[in-house]
Amino acid sequence: MHTKRLLDIAISLPALLILSPLLTLIAFLIWCGDGHSPWYRGVRIGRHGQSFRMLKFRSMRVDAWKTGVNSTSAGDPRITWAGRWLRRTKLDELPQFWNVLAGQMSLVGPRPQVPADAALYTNEEQGMLAVSPGITDLASIVFSDEGEILRGAANPDLLYNQIIRPWKSRMALLYVRNRSVLVDVKILALSSISLFSRPLALSRAGQLLEQWGADVLLCSVARRERALLPYPPPGASQVVSAYPDQAQQNQAQQKATSA
Repeated sequence: MHTKRLLDIAISLPALLILSPLLTLIAFLIWCGDGHSPWYRGVRIGRHGQSFRMLKFRSMRVDAWKTGVNSTSAGDPRITWAGRWLRRTKLDELPQFWNVLAGQMSLVGPRPQVPADAALYTNEEQGMLAVSPGITDLASIVFSDEGEILRGAANPDLLYNQIIRPWKSRMALLYVRNRSVLVDVKILALSSISLFSRPLALSRAGQLLEQWGADVLLCSVARRERALLPYPPPGASQVVSAYPDQAQQNQAQQKATSA
């Protein structure tokens, strides 16, 4: 068994056991809010393009996915009262330790995307699917305020693909090329630091990217030193100008679930 897999099990199993009282309490509070299941099992694209169900605490109203909007802004009306708190504290992600234990995810790796977003990957971005998706990565630290970035956007999915995806994908591809158990430990440490000092975590994220040979622009974005402007995704020459409609998204999800 690879060392990375051993690390995943060594952390995710105790985490689930230690956090079980908290997980139970959160689940109960969500259920009290509207009487529906506290769990959300969304289809995501994992390693080698295989689909799986990613487990999260439900932070939106039931069947929110039917709106066809995949990116979530801070002011999204679909978010429940408990969901706002869960998203702000990132506690909605805790159930993903189960996905890690099941071998569908890793502690560290590119964040898994919904089928509609994964279907947009360029040939270069396909390289992100060479590894298991993770609970956290550098982009999770850099764009932990994703909801605020997208707040008020007329089309949050399109804006995400224009000003966030290009940088997230570049960071993920650099991780794939430079991954190691030591790198995973560093990113886990940075994720912990970000809970207490986001500026310090951003600074260290930029330093790590510099060590990997990232260009000046990407390092600056990682430190959030400049406004996020539209940029082409890796392997493309133009900025994304359109996002799939609901029918196209449904086709992508059906293809993923039947694969």
